[in-house]
Amino acid sequence: MRKSHPVRRAVLAGAATVSGIVLLLSLKPASDPGSASAADGAVPPAAAQSPQGGRGAGAGTVTGDAATTQYGPVQVRLTVSDGKITRAEAVQAPKGGQSDRITADAVPKLNQAAVAAGSADIDAVSGATYTSAGYVKSLQSALDKAAAAAGSDAGAGAGAAEEGAGAGQGTQVLTGDAAQTQYGPVQVRVTVSGGKITGVETLRAPKGGRSDQVTADAVPKLDRAAVAAGSADIDAVSGATYTSAGYKQSLQSALDRAGG
Repeated sequence: MRKSHPVRRAVLAGAATVSGIVLLLSLKPASDPGSASAADGAVPPAAAQSPQGGRGAGAGTVTGDAATTQYGPVQVRLTVSDGKITRAEAVQAPKGGQSDRITADAVPKLNQAAVAAGSADIDAVSGATYTSAGYVKSLQSALDKAAAAAGSDAGAGAGAAEEGAGAGQGTQVLTGDAAQTQYGPVQVRVTVSGGKITGVETLRAPKGGRSDQVTADAVPKLDRAAVAAGSADIDAVSGATYTSAGYKQSLQSALDRAGG
């Protein structure tokens, strides 16, 4: 009996060792994924994505002013990244009755056009003249705000843009005098950055009756022409002679305040 004890002990010790190794091997795979994540600091793909898609340098969301149209307000929100429009959406648009169908057809096309053009220089959607004009106006307003915000970030502690004051280094927002025309006043606000016109907004224009249609057609064209020309030396829009003349007069008075 005494001779058998060493053998029995050896067998038991060997069995315990094998059991321990098997147990360790069976536990290791289950613990690897958690260990790797903790060691590498990795975040699972689902958690790595921000709900807002992330906002790096030069990125942000800006909402333009609501533009009033004959059928209701139109308001555009832009997502801008690295100075480019990456998304456009209408947060307000005409609704009710026939407007529902027009809005459903026109707004997606206007959104796509804004992203493709990267500016407010987009064509009106056929059959949605008023909605298109309001969209372009709110879109330009959003772009002006984005430009002002970029200027503010680049400048040294500049505040938000106010009437006749810089919104950032080299940026001014100036309102021209109201020009009286046969059909009503025309008044223009200009954003000037680095000595160039970066945005134009028509604050007042003839309205009522046929003037609504003339204004909706002419004002966006005049706004684009002013930015493209960089001055008040722009052509009158056909069929809107009085509105064009008043527009140029108010635009020039705004530019005079900006030093020409």
